Amino acid sequence: MADAQGGSAHVDRFVSERLPPAEAWPRMDWSGVPELAYPARFNCASELLDRWIATGQGDRIVLHHARGSWTYRRLFEMANRIANVLVNDLGIVPGNRVLLRAANEPMLIACWFAVLKAGGIAVATMPLLRVRELTEVCERADVRLALTDAAIAEDLETVIASRPGARVVRFNSTAPESLDALVNRRPPSFDNVVTAADDPAIVAFTSGTTGRAKGTVHFHRDILGVTDTYGRYVLRPEPEDIFIGSPPVAFTYALGGLVLFPMRFGAATALIEHATPPGLLAGIQEYKATVTVTSPTAYRAMLKQVREFDVSSLRKGLSAGETLPASTFNAWRDATGVSLMDGIGSTEMLHMFIGSPPENARAGSTGCVVPGYRAIVVDDSGNELPPNTVGRLAVMGPTGCRYLDDLDNQRKYVQKGWNLTGDAYLVDDDGYFWYQARTDDMIISSGYNISGPEVENALLTHPGVAECAVIGVPDAERGQLVKAFVVPAQGVEACAALARELQEYAKSQLAPYKYPRAVKFMTSLPRTLTGKLQRYRLRMDDSGSAQPPAAASRPAAYEPAGWNRPIGYSNAVSAAGRTVFVAGQVGWNPATSRFESEDLCAQVRQALKNVVAALAAAGAQPDQITRLTWFITDRDLYRSQREPIGLVYREIMGRHFPAMSMVVVEALIEPAALVEIEATAVVSD
Repeated sequence: MADAQGGSAHVDRFVSERLPPAEAWPRMDWSGVPELAYPARFNCASELLDRWIATGQGDRIVLHHARGSWTYRRLFEMANRIANVLVNDLGIVPGNRVLLRAANEPMLIACWFAVLKAGGIAVATMPLLRVRELTEVCERADVRLALTDAAIAEDLETVIASRPGARVVRFNSTAPESLDALVNRRPPSFDNVVTAADDPAIVAFTSGTTGRAKGTVHFHRDILGVTDTYGRYVLRPEPEDIFIGSPPVAFTYALGGLVLFPMRFGAATALIEHATPPGLLAGIQEYKATVTVTSPTAYRAMLKQVREFDVSSLRKGLSAGETLPASTFNAWRDATGVSLMDGIGSTEMLHMFIGSPPENARAGSTGCVVPGYRAIVVDDSGNELPPNTVGRLAVMGPTGCRYLDDLDNQRKYVQKGWNLTGDAYLVDDDGYFWYQARTDDMIISSGYNISGPEVENALLTHPGVAECAVIGVPDAERGQLVKAFVVPAQGVEACAALARELQEYAKSQLAPYKYPRAVKFMTSLPRTLTGKLQRYRLRMDDSGSAQPPAAASRPAAYEPAGWNRPIGYSNAVSAAGRTVFVAGQVGWNPATSRFESEDLCAQVRQALKNVVAALAAAGAQPDQITRLTWFITDRDLYRSQREPIGLVYREIMGRHFPAMSMVVVEALIEPAALVEIEATAVVSD
């Protein structure tokens, strides 16, 4: 089944042909630890699952579940039966993408292994995704086959129905055409496709903390690579361990923590389909779990009830998805005796590249570089900074970013061979990394650099705060103001007195210039399906500035703070009144008056961001736009990119579609501009 292109076993080359060019890849280094010296050809399913049968350990429990436990042998045989169905009944060939959709349960894990055994590429999706998100995944990964739990099949079937030749097969169903019926007719043995080490194994879609999700491609080599770096050297599972966690397996954090790490070392996992904080605590008690895999938010929520359950079996706890506040670290250790293992990974890198074992953990620090990886802090030019200096986190190792058919984002994430995660960090003299903020979340107020998470961590120690998020909002005098969005603790009244109390409390904990000058109370904070905080939604949902004054006889004009004023015209003028008009937004960075891309789609994204910022300066929102006018320089170029432009539009503007007219011109005032966008918004009194 091999071909001439590097020994690949893939017949369907859709994904391989849409990887970024080699020069846009990060530098890959497999020399960091000896276990990374893999053969040129192997199927990672053979290493994670089949070898336990070959070594006589098939009767060990691998999956605990409410409907009964599965042994390694049962999982092995079910995965083989499904692989036979995929090849012989459903006609997949190596390289085909197979979408998987279910809550965390044994059949989902069996399907995942079956796809890899058959040489396919697994595209796991979270159960809470709806038609719009599923459509995007199916289109971008060109999905023609989907396996889904019958209980959540409806939205997926709606999507697949619009794709000629595509098919959905249900499981957990008694229907004669279901996967359950098909596997009963197939044998429990299957010869795994001997894939190349660098054949794609999965396409994982990011959870979208900054808007549009992106497809990341990982190879069979990568799947094992994370188990033999973070898993082997930091987490160090034992065969007697029982893992338990809340994230869906479609999230790579959970794929590693609930599937790859346990199975690489012969351990087990307790799968909970609805892992609320009380449900997770109950699961720890029922299954005598030893390792938890969840987020700081979940640990903080569990603290309210942890003493009502027997969690004495716990010996380790993984924390990722967002920064772990020192207050949560200390409170969990006090309540359980377990020091949480904070860490940072990314969908682009597949899993953790910074973290520390419990005995080396330091409250508030993410940890040290995982063996097998390199991590440094760099300035905006990519130069390494000295210790204790805030800069951009850059990572290199055996895994790295390869976006599916997305060269613009690839070039942003990978620079000079390094993966730039978008996080601001400092590394201390002992090699511990300390999270500061997302690089686009650093707040600059009156010349001071302020870390939003630092202010959040201080506020979270106040008993009246259940959750909080801190962002910078534009301010004419200071450039930006620190603004806190606070979810009060149960039974605490959200009022002006509480806001003042929190401001004074922040001053007592931090340098006074860091305190939040504005406090807004919320019933909940916007988060992704995996629990990550979406600060960009706070920036878009909030006006981004102090409320504009009441409309007088003539509307007041506003411009976003920090934008340069070009000679002869302004970057943006918006007005507060019944109508807000934004003229002439091109796809450049308005703070520098520079075009950062020659790509039309990238310029559209920037132009739309500029429109949103200009509207926000006048207190208007994207969903108040009544008309958009687009000026383009090349009609054919626009028509050829209508689909990606549509995705960019939904990323920035949401599902609001105002009137739009296209005006084709031969040139724009700025020679490098490919598009200019005007917006008219109507704001109610």
